Amino acid sequence: MLTNKDILKIAMEQSAEDIGCRPEDFLDSKNVVVPLKLGPNAKKYYKMPIGCNFISYGSNVVAAVTDETSDIVKEYVGKFEFYHLFETPNLHWLNERLADKGMAVCFMAEYYLPDINRLINHPIPYDIRVLEKGEYEDLYLPSWSNALCADRKQLDVLAVGAYDGGKLVGLAGCSADAEKMWQIGVDVLPDYRRKGIASAITSRIELEILDRDKIPFYCTAWSNIRSVRNAVRSSLIPAWAEMTVKPLDTVKEMNS
Repeated sequence: MLTNKDILKIAMEQSAEDIGCRPEDFLDSKNVVVPLKLGPNAKKYYKMPIGCNFISYGSNVVAAVTDETSDIVKEYVGKFEFYHLFETPNLHWLNERLADKGMAVCFMAEYYLPDINRLINHPIPYDIRVLEKGEYEDLYLPSWSNALCADRKQLDVLAVGAYDGGKLVGLAGCSADAEKMWQIGVDVLPDYRRKGIASAITSRIELEILDRDKIPFYCTAWSNIRSVRNAVRSSLIPAWAEMTVKPLDTVKEMNS
């Protein structure tokens, strides 16, 4: 049976594959800078061009860089404490210098892994159903856009629904973003929130993923308090943080 230590080790191995470093780099007491190299088994949502990617598992920051960003990033990670590299005001220092290269910080997120010692099924007064591939094809709707992704249907592999009678009121889905790691997304209808549904279906899909010998992981912005609370209630604990630099054109396009 997997332990929390096993799960964390697999996550670090995957992150190393994602950016081209060694898993042990995440445990170093000093920041590490490596050339950016997406491995052949990197998570499916990484898309070039990427100017650089920062990952921290809590001991340091590992930064994967291109030739364009190498000098800037090396100076940045040597200038500030690693746990301040993902926040303002220090972030302004980085962005100002990246602008000269036509780049900017684009994505920032915190990632969670299950705490095996606390993970349980949460009973709720609604029916919970496990939906296998082919049983959720008609659920690619705006109401369930966090649980299922219409643009990446081929990666969605499993879902868990909460039903009030015959009505679907909450849905957790997962995508096979890496060979060993499946990412969870959750939606609950507005009128059914704060009833324990999100944590019940999140915990259930975690257990279903683990039963399939895969590692569940969950991503949220640290300012998305509702999502963070769901993670806590679902026995998910913060594991790592990421920050990704993209071309300014990409950032502007997303903001438009």
